[in-house]
Amino acid sequence: MKLLHRRKLSLTIHTVTAAMLAGSFAVPAFAQSERGDDTTRLEAVQVTGSRIKRAELEGKNPIVTITARDIEATGLNGIGDVLQRMSVSGSSLNTKFNSAGNFGFPADGGGVGSGSTTVSLRNLGAKRTLVLVDGLRWVSESSGSGVSAAVDLNTIPSSAVERIEILTDGASSLYGSDAIAGVINIITKRKQEGASASFQYGDYSIGDGTTKSGNLSLGGSTDRLDFFLDISHYEQDSISAGDWGQSFYPTPGAGIFGGSSYIPFTRTIFYPTDPLNTYGGLCPIDASGRARCNITANGTTNGVQPFPDGFHRFTNADRFNFAPYNLLLTPNERNAFFGQARYKVADSITWYLKGSYTNRKSANQAAPEPIGLGSALNTSDLGLITGVDATNPYNPFGVTLDPNSNFLGLGRRPVEGGPRVFSQDVDTRYFATGLEGSFTAGDRDFYWDVNYVDATNKGQQTVHGTYNIAHIARALGPISQCTAPCVPLNIFGGPGSITREMLDYISYIEHDISENKLQTWTANISGDIVQLPAGSLAFAAGYENRKQTGSYTPDAIVVAGESNGVPSLPTRGEYDVDEYYLELNVPLLKDVALAKSLELSIASRYSDYSTFGGTTNNKFGFRWQLSDDLTARGTWAEGFRAPSIGELYGAPARFDATISDPCNGQTNPTLAANCIAQGVANPGSFEQANTQISTRTGGNILLQPETSKTLTAGIVYSPGWAESTNWANKLDFDLTFWKVKIEDAIQAPDAQAQLDRCVATNQAVFCNGIVRGTSGDIISFNNQLRNLGKIDTQGWDIGVNWFGPEWSFGTLGLALQTTYADKYKVVASDTGQSEPLTVGVEVNNSSIPEWRTQASLMWSNGPWSARWTSRYTSGLEETCNPDLTEVGAVCSNLNSAGTGGTNHLGATTFHDVRLNWKLPVNFDFTLTAGVNNVFAKDPPICVSCSLNGYDASTYDLPGRFSYVQASVKF
Repeated sequence: MKLLHRRKLSLTIHTVTAAMLAGSFAVPAFAQSERGDDTTRLEAVQVTGSRIKRAELEGKNPIVTITARDIEATGLNGIGDVLQRMSVSGSSLNTKFNSAGNFGFPADGGGVGSGSTTVSLRNLGAKRTLVLVDGLRWVSESSGSGVSAAVDLNTIPSSAVERIEILTDGASSLYGSDAIAGVINIITKRKQEGASASFQYGDYSIGDGTTKSGNLSLGGSTDRLDFFLDISHYEQDSISAGDWGQSFYPTPGAGIFGGSSYIPFTRTIFYPTDPLNTYGGLCPIDASGRARCNITANGTTNGVQPFPDGFHRFTNADRFNFAPYNLLLTPNERNAFFGQARYKVADSITWYLKGSYTNRKSANQAAPEPIGLGSALNTSDLGLITGVDATNPYNPFGVTLDPNSNFLGLGRRPVEGGPRVFSQDVDTRYFATGLEGSFTAGDRDFYWDVNYVDATNKGQQTVHGTYNIAHIARALGPISQCTAPCVPLNIFGGPGSITREMLDYISYIEHDISENKLQTWTANISGDIVQLPAGSLAFAAGYENRKQTGSYTPDAIVVAGESNGVPSLPTRGEYDVDEYYLELNVPLLKDVALAKSLELSIASRYSDYSTFGGTTNNKFGFRWQLSDDLTARGTWAEGFRAPSIGELYGAPARFDATISDPCNGQTNPTLAANCIAQGVANPGSFEQANTQISTRTGGNILLQPETSKTLTAGIVYSPGWAESTNWANKLDFDLTFWKVKIEDAIQAPDAQAQLDRCVATNQAVFCNGIVRGTSGDIISFNNQLRNLGKIDTQGWDIGVNWFGPEWSFGTLGLALQTTYADKYKVVASDTGQSEPLTVGVEVNNSSIPEWRTQASLMWSNGPWSARWTSRYTSGLEETCNPDLTEVGAVCSNLNSAGTGGTNHLGATTFHDVRLNWKLPVNFDFTLTAGVNNVFAKDPPICVSCSLNGYDASTYDLPGRFSYVQASVKF
């Protein structure tokens, strides 16, 4: 305990208290000395960004604080959803994404993360944001599809949270790997007097999408014991893409023409030199003497397609609309238990015990899985060499279709099998225990703690609606070899021609499992070393041992290469690390001209990894209080991120990227010549078989850690002339400049950009790993991870908080938080080329808006309180798909040739309102009603986004979300 002037309390305490009263949101934690002589005794505490416990909460680091009341005021029921709304957050995964195994596996080996919600600070990715709970690491997520390096924030029940501290600064010197973009420290509730319960019901104005949540908590205290228990339930229903006109078609404005080339009828691709060309003249030879014949079946005679009468040339009008099978909002159900107890075993020693269990059930849905054979349309490795025997009773051609001699591709989408459904069942278990204490040596106080954490996140994914390609090959092969249980397959008929018996033979239920484990031991000590003229020289030091283990085990049929879906192989790996750190806070000046106080902080951490060796990272910071009203602060920090288990050991897999092949109908002489050199016989008449091009992904054992340098500089201004006046009780301004540079960034090149550069230059540095088959279509595309190059980003954060006096109509408050992204650039070291993602651009279902702002106006008067929040995102530009502009897709800035250009996504503002009433009864009973997106603003149309016609990582769902809530404490 320390004796301090009351007026020297941190403004953090003042601001957070006011926030809880007025319901403000995301308050920047900044402090100033106030005037006065009153004294009080304050307990030393630890704030995110420093390991030194001290009574003055404000330091050198920019911190945003969100309280439990703030979380509740959003009407959202997940920590991740709340954090994604912050202006400092970038695009990241959430439950509005309907991407499961229908696209495949991203390059980082982390899997798809279906059903998870992650947060990306500074637009640098969720893997570069460290998540702590009460200062200790939380286990990474798994959804049955890989070994992820990101944390699903919804595995931490929001009803157990007291506050969240967000450090928007590099912090590897204090916390180790992953803290390049910043740190999210979730502080849980330690105690509660009595019991409380709450229930909320919400509904979207489109589709279903109802949500129901509730929690029951109990707590208490004695002279030696504090405890808190919480049980919570959350249930979110799905919304079909078909319920919103914009997502009813694959690409807005293009209608069915933006659909898939895998259709419910048979699509067959031949060369005209094949003998089958003699039938019906369906494959005319062009001037070059070589052209693809792309024909489609559209009729049946006794279950067998007549050829050529039942076939016609494939056109865009034949494309399949997969969009109505997708989900606009995915179902998500979570049940959680959280509890912790703290027992004072001696006057200066406390033992704590903490446990959490969360079960999540979620699902994604996709259109019926297509079957593809041959080099032009294959959907699996075995499908590449699978044909149709002449003895198959449904083969209309009378000859064997052999992918090695007479046909290039055969595709069919069996709608009879229904949609693909990817269901996740994920368990998260977390256990922590430790001792905390203090002691006095001479006249100085010291604080210590030792901690142990054991946590597991295990996900199981079950896939319905997928097929066994080995069974398909047998069912299409010689009839003599298709004996029971084999059933000959009619791949040539239209919808309804595949019988239940056929489906039963070629179908199977896929079961995949992934798991992440975390075990840590930590020990810390802090206190004052010696008294200097300007104050005490304080220190913190500590040790951490951490072991992380991860595994991904796909279904045995997938491992055997017999799955018709996306192939993958098992992944397993682990690493351990020993770390040591030291932090010093050095007071330099006090109560002199232009320096009411000046302090310097120094921190260094050494990390020794079993995977790559040792690294040391340092940080320097200053806090210069020029006057009672004005403080300047800044930091310079080194950082690093070790390659994750998935990035190092991820087994080869596949991602079906939506890519436009530049050789498709290419008439530019230079580009056409490059296409010919790369295996496209006649680019002018070349037709890309499918808009999805399969890329090879997987880990890279040769990866080295990323390194970073972060600079922040800012001022905090709390003018005394605006304090306790007739128009303001408090007014605070915060301005921070930030800059982050990352070297050896672990990333895969953008596949579209790489292919464009390959065709434009014909250089090996771009073309290595891209292989075309005899049809000219790409059959192999290596898109593995590497230490790609450099990321350079910078910008400004602006915060304003105003709290009014008590007027006759109540009290008003205003909180504003703005982030301006000035630069974001990724440059590959080997080519010097920039990746496409930058400020103001929409690409690959993510974006970096130039401006993001959130402003809240609060009012309270007795038992009533209300709040209005506005969330602004500046406009974006995206590249139009040239193939779709020809058929009328939305494209606001077409080029002169009408074959491409850019599309503008306009600036968007969403408005939320909430009203609370505390009933006049003998216990604490509050009723709440709220509406998010009051004016039912639709997100802007995105023509490059993979699903649903908008960017789910940046914008709200269309329509209003209305909710009512009741809470009681007794």
